Amino acid sequence: GLNPRLAFAICAAAFGSAFQHGYNLGIINAPQALIEDWLNKTENATSGVYLDEGKETILIATMVSIYCVGGMIGGAMTGLIAERFGRKGGLLFNNIFAIIAAFLFGFCKMANSFGMLVFGRLVIGVNSGLNAGLCPMYLSEIAPINLRGAIGTAYQLVLTISILFSQIMGLETILGTDSLWPLALALTGLGAVFQLLTLPLCPESPKFLLGTKDDPVAAQRALTWLRNTNNVQDEMAEMRNEAEAAKLVPSVSVREIICNPTLRIPLIISLMMMLAQQLSGINAVIFFSTSIYKNAGLSEEASINATIAMGTMNVLMTFISLVMVEKFGRKTLMLAGLSGMLVDALLFFICLLVKDLAQWVSYLSIFLVILFVVMFATGPGSIPWFFVTELFAQNARPTASSIAVAVNWTAAFIVGLCFLPLQQAMGAYVFLIFVVLLSGFIVFTWFKVPETKGRPIDEITAMFKQQAYGDDRV
Repeated sequence: GLNPRLAFAICAAAFGSAFQHGYNLGIINAPQALIEDWLNKTENATSGVYLDEGKETILIATMVSIYCVGGMIGGAMTGLIAERFGRKGGLLFNNIFAIIAAFLFGFCKMANSFGMLVFGRLVIGVNSGLNAGLCPMYLSEIAPINLRGAIGTAYQLVLTISILFSQIMGLETILGTDSLWPLALALTGLGAVFQLLTLPLCPESPKFLLGTKDDPVAAQRALTWLRNTNNVQDEMAEMRNEAEAAKLVPSVSVREIICNPTLRIPLIISLMMMLAQQLSGINAVIFFSTSIYKNAGLSEEASINATIAMGTMNVLMTFISLVMVEKFGRKTLMLAGLSGMLVDALLFFICLLVKDLAQWVSYLSIFLVILFVVMFATGPGSIPWFFVTELFAQNARPTASSIAVAVNWTAAFIVGLCFLPLQQAMGAYVFLIFVVLLSGFIVFTWFKVPETKGRPIDEITAMFKQQAYGDDRV
C-alpha cells in the first residue's frame, strides 16, 4: 500500500520530471505575441527592416515545433540513459538539460538572441523526452502491483497540473508582460531544483538494482525503504523470478525487439497506445479552442477564463482517473475515453458546420471542447505513458520505452506541423480525420489490447509468448 516514503518518492520523481514536460507545452502560448514583437524589434535594430509575415511565421513555428524534435531525441536516448545511469540516476542527470535551458530562456532577451531561445526549446525538449521515458519507468518499478496503474498515472496528473500552472503564470497580470516573459520561460528550472533536492533522498529502482546491477542486497534495502517495512520477502521473490527470466535473454536490442514475435506483439500495442494519445485530436482541439471562444462572442478575459477552466477540468479528471484505473482497469478506461472522444468529435464537427445558425451552437461547441479534454483525461491521456512499462520484462523495458516515447513525440510533431495547413485546406472537415483515426484505435484496443490490472510481469510476458507461438488471440 501507499506509505509516506513511497509517496515522497513519487512526488520527487513526478513533480521534478512531468513538470518540465507539461510546463513547456503550455508556457510558450501566452507570450507568443510578445516574442513576435521582440523578434521584430531585434531584427529592425540589426538590419533596419522588420520581418515579413512569412519569415516571422517560419521563425515562430521553428521555435514552437523544435521542442518536439528535442522530445524525439530525448525519447530515443531513454534506453541508453536508463541502463547506464539507472532510473533514478538518469532522472538526476537529466536535470542538467533543464538548468541549461532555464539559463538560455532567462537571458535570451538580454542578449537579443533568438537563437538562444530556439536552442533552449530544443534542450528542454530533450529533457522532456527523457523524462517521459524515465519517470514512468521509475514509478512503475517502485510501485506495488495493486497500485501500479494509479502510481503510473501520477506522471500525467503532474503534467496536467503544470500545464495549468503555465497558463496561470502566462497571464498578463503575472508574468505575461513584455519585461517578464523570459522569466516565465525560465521558471522551468524550478522543477530541476526541486528534484535535485528531493530525489537523492530516495532509493534507486529495486528492479534495476536486482535485474541490471545484480545486487540483491541493495535491491532489498531499497524495497524495504519504499515499503517502510522489513516484510518484503514475497515481493523480493517475485522480483527474483522476473530477473531470472530476464537472464534467459540478457540484452534486448532494437532489432531483436522488432524481430522477436514475443516482444514485437507488446511493442505494437505500446506504439498504438502512444499514437492513440497523440493522433486523437487533443492538441488540435485545444489549439482550435481560441477561435471557438471568439465565435461564441466571449471577451478576451472570458476566453482566458475558459482556457483556465479547461485546464482545471483536465487536472480534475486526471486525478479521478488515478483512482479509477485500479478499479476499472486500463483497457476499460482507454475504450471509454476514446469512445467518448469519437462521439464528441462528431458532434463538434457538426457544430462547426452550423455554427452560424444560432448563438447557442457556439456555446455548445465550448462545452464540447471541455468535454473532449475530459474524455481524453479519463484514459488516453495517462495510460499510454505507463502501459509500455507493464508489457515488458526488465531486460526489454528500456529499449521498448525508448521506441514508444520517440514515436509519441514524433506523432506530436506531425500533428503540430500538419494541423494548420490541413485546417486551412479542409475547414471543419479536418475533424473527420480524427473521427476515422479514433474509430481505428477503438477497434484495435477492443481486439488487441490486454488488461494488465493486478497482473505480475511474468504472467503478462508468458501471455505474449503463448500468443506468439500458440494461441494468437489477445
